[in-house]
Amino acid sequence: MAQVLPPEIDVEIRARPYTESESSLARCDAAVFVLGANEPEKQLAALPHADLWRALYRAAKRVDDKRVLTARLPNKRHTLVSVAIAPADSTAFSRLSLAARITREILQPGVGLLRVYARGMDEVIARQWQEAIASAVLAAAAPMPQRKSKPEPECSLRRLEISGPGSFPVARLLAIAQGNHLARWLATLPPNELDCTAYRRALKALAKREGWQYRFYDEAELRRLGAGAFLAVTRANAHRGAGIVRLTFRPAQPKHEAKLALVGKGICFDTGGINLKPHKSMYRMHGDMQGSAVAAGTLLTLSRCDVPFRIDCWLALTENEIGPGAYRPQEVVRACNGVTIQVVHSDAEGRMVLADTLALASREKPTFLLDFATLTGTCVAALTERYSGAFTNRPELHDSLQAAGRDSGERVWCFPMDEDFDQDLESPIADVLQCALEGSGDHILAARFLGRFVQAGVPWVHIDLAASERKGGLAHVPTDMTGFGVRYATHLLAGGELIKKLRKRS
Repeated sequence: MAQVLPPEIDVEIRARPYTESESSLARCDAAVFVLGANEPEKQLAALPHADLWRALYRAAKRVDDKRVLTARLPNKRHTLVSVAIAPADSTAFSRLSLAARITREILQPGVGLLRVYARGMDEVIARQWQEAIASAVLAAAAPMPQRKSKPEPECSLRRLEISGPGSFPVARLLAIAQGNHLARWLATLPPNELDCTAYRRALKALAKREGWQYRFYDEAELRRLGAGAFLAVTRANAHRGAGIVRLTFRPAQPKHEAKLALVGKGICFDTGGINLKPHKSMYRMHGDMQGSAVAAGTLLTLSRCDVPFRIDCWLALTENEIGPGAYRPQEVVRACNGVTIQVVHSDAEGRMVLADTLALASREKPTFLLDFATLTGTCVAALTERYSGAFTNRPELHDSLQAAGRDSGERVWCFPMDEDFDQDLESPIADVLQCALEGSGDHILAARFLGRFVQAGVPWVHIDLAASERKGGLAHVPTDMTGFGVRYATHLLAGGELIKKLRKRS
């Protein structure tokens, strides 16, 4: 039986001052030095084996590639060392991207102990660089599903030592890495292994392990709740087992009554339904469940950070299949909040399952509602696969949403949500069109559609995961499935300040 839940990332992190000497470096397998951009040759001269680094730097200058220098030291262990010249002005994204390059060079087979130094910069910036490198190392060290007859060797790293004064957020760093790993792992599993039933069982096992509450709303219960939009999509799902999983984290010591609701789109495979996708568009549609994977990964991270507020995580699990029972254009269905929907395109199934899931989640009046979904191609067209789109019914949150993207390195861009966009969703026979016939601005129309299922007064943010998949990875993540959103949501929410502000306003 295939392993559906990922193993823990087996890397110990220690953070304390370590000596920068030839003898100290001879006791580890690999090391990274990050140097400030000011007078790099002078800083290189202060490193152990200074002559080696100055020679490499001068040679690199001649080819204009002096950012990362890598060599094996002339000691018995042949310690592998990378020296990186940090740019004077860096963003979180650029730090993570450079960290990924360093990691590719330094995490070679046989490296079991890696030490990271930062010098020539103030303590805050040094910690930022060390956190970026540690994040890239953990992302690369996380094992991913392999089904090859001869599996590729897994990363041999077992200990990461961070050198420097002051505290280092080891627990938070590991929590983010594990949450991101969960999202990437689930999104990578082939669809014959991660169908709705297997996914549900894995989430139940995860809940038991982490001490969360678990509840499953099966199709019969959803029928009693009137979730006609969700059930329209499930009609052709041959595997059955579709439904909504609810995971609940309750903090050991809650500081207030605030509640966070996470919602994720979990389409385990998307054929497009009656409006069948062409083969190239269908090829990687096992990944159409990434919204649910990111929501679950975010729950894992925030609960391990022991945030002081309750979290309900709602995951909409089904497949969008083709068959005699498949829902069709022009059908009219009723969601559980009473809103009637005229179906336009069966491949807009994500907004159908999210409609009922958002309605159920918002019924409980959460302090903040955040959903993740691989929802529209137009968002990718607008932003490429480097950013994701953010939409909210609280425009005053725009600055906070984009700041969290800049600070985390998982960048988002806020799109407009003006009411006049609803003109394109007017139906002659129902309350709302599922989507417009033309694709222009579909990411905005999808968000306007979803907003109809969020109860008035509930602050809501929708993340259209344009950056969920990118060939070669993104920032510090080396895999095509990026797990984008876990790191972002942690920066946005883990401190609790946003939740507190929203609670005061409510």
